Amino acid sequence: MDRRSFLKTSALGGTAAAAASTLAAPAYAQGKQTLTMVTSWPRGFAVLDDAASYMEQMVGEMSDGQLTIEKKAPGELVGALEVFDAVSSGQADMYHSADYYFIGQHPAYAYFTAVPFGGTAQELTNWYHHGGGQELHDELGEIFNLKSLQVGNSGSQSGGWFRKEINSADDFNGLKFRMPGLGGKVLGKLGASVQNIPGGELYQALSSGAIDGLEWVGPMADERAGFQEVAKIYYTAGFHEPGSGLSSGINLDVWNELSDQNKAIMRNAAMAVTHYQLSETLANNGAALARLQAQGVKTLQFPDDVWDAFGRASAEVMDENMGDELFAKIRASFETSMKQSASWINKSDGFYVEQRTRVLGA
Repeated sequence: MDRRSFLKTSALGGTAAAAASTLAAPAYAQGKQTLTMVTSWPRGFAVLDDAASYMEQMVGEMSDGQLTIEKKAPGELVGALEVFDAVSSGQADMYHSADYYFIGQHPAYAYFTAVPFGGTAQELTNWYHHGGGQELHDELGEIFNLKSLQVGNSGSQSGGWFRKEINSADDFNGLKFRMPGLGGKVLGKLGASVQNIPGGELYQALSSGAIDGLEWVGPMADERAGFQEVAKIYYTAGFHEPGSGLSSGINLDVWNELSDQNKAIMRNAAMAVTHYQLSETLANNGAALARLQAQGVKTLQFPDDVWDAFGRASAEVMDENMGDELFAKIRASFETSMKQSASWINKSDGFYVEQRTRVLGA
């Protein structure tokens, strides 16, 4: 099915087709151009809004001001979780978000952020740029009138903030917990009441007791969000997002009207943002964690039997989507690339870090 037919026959497509019919084709072939970018992040949110801001900055600098991005925070044009539909329909030119928020549109979008027991930041990037991931992102996006790019990566995300320790998988039963994506469906298998709450609402939800716990990003972002003020138990490793990609979806009609030069600027700015923002995050997480601990935060790891429960539930969740042909295709491509990357990384960087820690203690 081509994307136009899909859009006309889908629930999203009714809105998209109606909105698109009211828009003139964007005159983006010549002259200065401004793209309106709606984001899922409140202004100033560490890591996530950082990446969106770097994209805005880098595109302007690389084009010498001929191509600019106007960033809109949630509520300035659309809501945090409404950005996908806004760009698909032509209400905005592009978004910056985490594509696993949109698994309701298609479950395979999870692969372009993170899947349970999936790839690290390096493994995801390897697949995206050298293992067919970009092409599959585009194939998926074309269904929804989108051109997609990876624009940032949070690195490995923490297991989350809790008010009580998790001593067994049974402790998730009935727990009101915020976790989006397929990871959230895994916790649902363990009996958790899973919420998908936008980042700007999380502090209030945790402090009010509306939720019992949450996962966000990692020490740098979590500290700035202030979660240490309302919870003191922090699990530093999680199963759900070992290296979370951030994405921009660009309205495909807008993308097609860009010059080849501006397309190249967008692609290369996206790669630069991913590298720069990830390194910034990883460079600051250690110091942020130390500050959290100084404020009375107790850092823990989940017990092995809890990890085993995560693994069993994750396999169920992934297999439930295998009836979708495109999901199966993307999963196979991702897992093949991840295994190929890991076969070397485990024998080189992984072994080296293990030995460095043994010899030097660091």
